[in-house]
Amino acid sequence: MNVIITGTTGMIGESVLLECLASPAVDHVLILNRNSLGRQHAKLVEVLHKDFTDFSPLQATINDFAPDACYHCMGVSSVGMDEESYSRLTFDVTKSLADTVYAATPGAVFTYVSGAGSDETESGNTMWARVKGKTENYVLNRGFKDAYAFRIGAVIPEKGVKSSTGWVNLLYTVIRPIFGLMKHSSSVITSSQLGQSMIAVSKKPVAEKRLESKDIAATVAG
Repeated sequence: MNVIITGTTGMIGESVLLECLASPAVDHVLILNRNSLGRQHAKLVEVLHKDFTDFSPLQATINDFAPDACYHCMGVSSVGMDEESYSRLTFDVTKSLADTVYAATPGAVFTYVSGAGSDETESGNTMWARVKGKTENYVLNRGFKDAYAFRIGAVIPEKGVKSSTGWVNLLYTVIRPIFGLMKHSSSVITSSQLGQSMIAVSKKPVAEKRLESKDIAATVAG
């Protein structure tokens, strides 16, 4: 497979990238970043792009890459944002990426990293949940061969990945002694499981398109 990944300068995207680079099912990886990740690998190509609300300037690049899958792992916190600003950095960014990938390869599998508690009715009281639900709905109804919303909750970092947010890394350091216990919770997955699951559902579709943590784990169980 040829795979596009966004958000690789963050913990989630980097985790997915590591699994793709290690997987024999993935032939080439194109990462889209604002700032260079600085990683070298035979499978890897990086393209720098500043305006993530408009991916259309990369249309020719994505056409030539001919993606089989796109893993959209980029995201921002809603803390301190109004709905318009958060929607621009969540819905608008995802819509532009999905439209650009669809124009290149309608037969691709598009996976959007959403969050536990997202509101697909788009009518609840929680702003971030409405916006993520709206974003999920757009991706799932865009017309791709297949599409998924990964509703992740707690993710235990593995293989040396770290969050780009300092306080999150501090939190992981504090709770590291109980990682083993956390792994038994159905609401917790590892960063390795996350990337492996994206590859798994790209190769072998599953019926549920909004995957909670327990569903993600189930795709790579055994």
